[in-house]
Amino acid sequence: MRRQIGLSRLVLHPTQVLALGFLGVILLGTLALMLPVATVDNQGLHWLDALFTATSAVCVTGLVVVDTGSMLTRVGQMIILVLVQIGGLGFMSLAAMIAVLLGKRITINNRVVLKESLNHLSLQGIVQLVRYIVFLTLGIELIGALVLAWSFGPHMPFGDALFHGVFHAVSAFNNAGFDLFTTSLITYNTNPVVMTCVMLLLTIGGMGVLVWLNIINHGWQVAKWSLHTKIVMLTSALLLVIGSLLVFVFEYHALAFADFTLGEKILNSIFQSATSRTAGFFSVNMTSLTTATIMLMVVLMFIGASPGSTGGGIKTTTFALAVLTVSNVLRGRNEIHVGHRTVAAPLLLKSFAVIVVAISWVVVATLILTVTESAPFLWLLFEVVSAFATVGLSLGVTPELSDIGKFVITTTMYIGRVGPLTLFSALMLRSSVPRYRYAEEQVLIG
Repeated sequence: MRRQIGLSRLVLHPTQVLALGFLGVILLGTLALMLPVATVDNQGLHWLDALFTATSAVCVTGLVVVDTGSMLTRVGQMIILVLVQIGGLGFMSLAAMIAVLLGKRITINNRVVLKESLNHLSLQGIVQLVRYIVFLTLGIELIGALVLAWSFGPHMPFGDALFHGVFHAVSAFNNAGFDLFTTSLITYNTNPVVMTCVMLLLTIGGMGVLVWLNIINHGWQVAKWSLHTKIVMLTSALLLVIGSLLVFVFEYHALAFADFTLGEKILNSIFQSATSRTAGFFSVNMTSLTTATIMLMVVLMFIGASPGSTGGGIKTTTFALAVLTVSNVLRGRNEIHVGHRTVAAPLLLKSFAVIVVAISWVVVATLILTVTESAPFLWLLFEVVSAFATVGLSLGVTPELSDIGKFVITTTMYIGRVGPLTLFSALMLRSSVPRYRYAEEQVLIG
């Protein structure tokens, strides 16, 4: 039958499977959000708003053109919740887990796609790894949901508190940033339990399950950690500390922190630094932040989370390798040494390729928005970087976007979630590796 209809010749590269898979989930989510039962007015979302919202959910971004808490019914909110979970775990991971539970065999082609999806280095133990990821994810989300439900309990009925707890735990762990409150977590910006719980969830999710599994296996014996884990942990810690200190300094006497005590200023400084790394929750009025803080958040958003996590951005390891490369070039070294290991040259080239492609798309998308939208340039840049890094933070531009603007941001979220190199590799025909090498010639640099 396959030969008769010609499907035997249809072979998709793993990157194409991932790109098309995410697109398929987005389209299904769009149709679901267009159903009358999804909105409180029984009209369903307009197709463009539904597409934007579904993309934001599957790409775990959190940018919204309609308020999730007031405009969507429980059914609509459940649709968002499911899309966020699929987008965070990856549709291939969920499909593989369902197949395992049903006793189905995971083919070698599916394992290759899983490897690409998880950004893993080897096919060995990939199915077992998926099991760990799914169960660890659900376990962490359950604990977070119970803590948040207990915190929300005094302010709403038990059923609502439980649903809010589950929704925000899933959204936080998957770095989605969707919330059921009109003002995100501003109401709870002095509640250390809610703020700390959300920060822990988004930080754990942003590190990547592979890192935590490595730590679980070896404990806090740093010498036994993989090089990837060492780079992720060190880079993430430095970004969090430096970001928190700078937010504290920039906002100490500013309007956003005006009513906070010293302890609350410290708490919210750490929260804003952590959430800028692709979470999308906010605890203060974003438009009241200083220009310096907004620029800092653009940088933190662009760097983003870590590979194999639920977050976006160019990733912490990409940033770290780029910094190390520049540092070594300035010192006249030709190789990059980290933790008594030499980093392979192709990885360095890939890191700079990711950065160049990311910056190129951000520039193009921002340029288009400067033509179609009337907001200040910095706000538009913030919006584009937030979409590309699948963060979800906004300075209020999203609800006012034109149709062209919505399409640009939707495309940007999709590119950011799938990965610029993954997407462009899927679109381009891969040429065979040449069996020859041309003579070298010098080119002037600098």
